[in-house]
Amino acid sequence: MSTNLTLNNGVEMPALGFGVFQTPPDETTAAVAAALKTGYRHIDTAAAYMNERGVGEGIRRSGVDRSDIFIETKVWISDYGYDATLHAFDKSAGKLGIEQIDLLILHQALPSRFDLTVDAYRALEKLLEDGRVRAIGVSNFMRDHLESLFKETSVVPAVNQIEVHPYFRQPDVLAANAEHGIISQAWSPIGGITFYRDGQHSSTLENETIVRIAEAHGKSPAQVMLRWGLQQGRSVIPKSTKPARIAENFAVFDFELTDGELSAIDALDTGVRGGPQPEDITLEAFGREIPEA
Repeated sequence: MSTNLTLNNGVEMPALGFGVFQTPPDETTAAVAAALKTGYRHIDTAAAYMNERGVGEGIRRSGVDRSDIFIETKVWISDYGYDATLHAFDKSAGKLGIEQIDLLILHQALPSRFDLTVDAYRALEKLLEDGRVRAIGVSNFMRDHLESLFKETSVVPAVNQIEVHPYFRQPDVLAANAEHGIISQAWSPIGGITFYRDGQHSSTLENETIVRIAEAHGKSPAQVMLRWGLQQGRSVIPKSTKPARIAENFAVFDFELTDGELSAIDALDTGVRGGPQPEDITLEAFGREIPEA
């Protein structure tokens, strides 16, 4: 399989990305440099992670040419609105130390102020038109959010980054994305969010089905879950600060899961979301200032 995905505007994006969610700023630089040394060429960050500056420094220290790296970041809800989102680009680009962002996406829908969400996306359209970004998209948008956005804007998102892993597949959102030519991008692709079922901790890494499939291929459970996502046409964004794990997560292009194995993993879906409910995202509860520098 190809290691790249073609977005709906023709831009090529590495299917496997390296994420830095919850990575402390002082650890981000080394983690990003290690990922690029390993072979990753897609780095995913966000303004709200407060580590874009570390990402930029890691890229510079890696010695890998900027033109070979696909950089993705996200605008936080506190910076929604046309002018505010244009300025959010300036803040992120400045911290990253780059002039053009490869993929800029809205971090969440803001259902209680969808007018601000629309204005923010229109700003992304302007940045795309001006060549300051190569592609635009959204994150954590449900089907109804997408449909509402389509009515008010012109450019179909290239990517919708959502929670997808064996315990939470979101098939309706995956289908909505596919219907509109939007790439589904999985955050927490190995189910890193802690799950409890019937009062008991349940980890995808210890799931009997996934462990059995991993043993059959001589791979780790994490590698199996990443391969599952890639084979189903998704972009996957694992994260780690440990060089050995970073390398392990990258070694997923030398084996293939059978249709039966893919279906067995699909069947593990619990329908239980690990992240916040999209409808609960409000400025009052989740707003936070994104610093200028």
